[in-house]
Amino acid sequence: MSDYNTMELMICTAARELEDGSSVGVGTGAPCAAAMLAQKAHSPNLVIFFEAGGAAPLIPEMPISVGDSRTTYKAVMASGMCEIMETACRGMLDYTFLGGAQIDMYGNLNSTRIGPDHQKPKVRFPGSGGANDFASFCWRMMVMTPQDAKRFTEKNQYITTPGWLTGGDSRAKSGLPLGAGPYKIITNMAVMDFEEESKRMRIIAVNPGYSEKDVQNNCGFELLKAKKIVENKPPTKHELTILREQIDPYRYVIGR
Repeated sequence: MSDYNTMELMICTAARELEDGSSVGVGTGAPCAAAMLAQKAHSPNLVIFFEAGGAAPLIPEMPISVGDSRTTYKAVMASGMCEIMETACRGMLDYTFLGGAQIDMYGNLNSTRIGPDHQKPKVRFPGSGGANDFASFCWRMMVMTPQDAKRFTEKNQYITTPGWLTGGDSRAKSGLPLGAGPYKIITNMAVMDFEEESKRMRIIAVNPGYSEKDVQNNCGFELLKAKKIVENKPPTKHELTILREQIDPYRYVIGR
């Protein structure tokens, strides 16, 4: 029995991707927890931007919305969505974290609807919000999501947020910024990146207790495999202490 849960593992894994001096656009929930953990644990100069306008805050504890007053605590600016999206468009955001109901092999996301008829969908989701803008203009898009075959689908029923589109150089040809695009997919089972030429999703690490076969069995398309697939490192005691006692003491995100 491990002394951490799946959400804590995903948050710690994501936090380690954020190096000191970089910038990240986040919402609330697990991505916010990951950014806060990075800032408190190993990247004190990480600059956090919130969709609703908070810029470079030093967040005391988990906010419950992107407009929560804690998102502007000791911030350099309390602006609005237009200013934050302009910052992304100017190429000043290194990372962003997104999610969705569906993700395909090229990292395209669907957070709009399920069903063939756009006017009468079987299920309607919240839509893009700022996700399309962040994915289009932030240099590295990361996704934190549970791993299952319904979510990881061969073809999205709708593309809300662009990934590598149809693979290869299709994203560059679309007019989106060169060099920007999906970077890492972090799930409860594994970490994936994207193969350099084809831009297809590729397993690079598996989480403790899971195998490559488990990951593939919970994916609706064939995953590529890195030449060397490593086991992901579990959360450290230091990371868990910060996460549980400083960031999310009420267990809004990490659970009880």
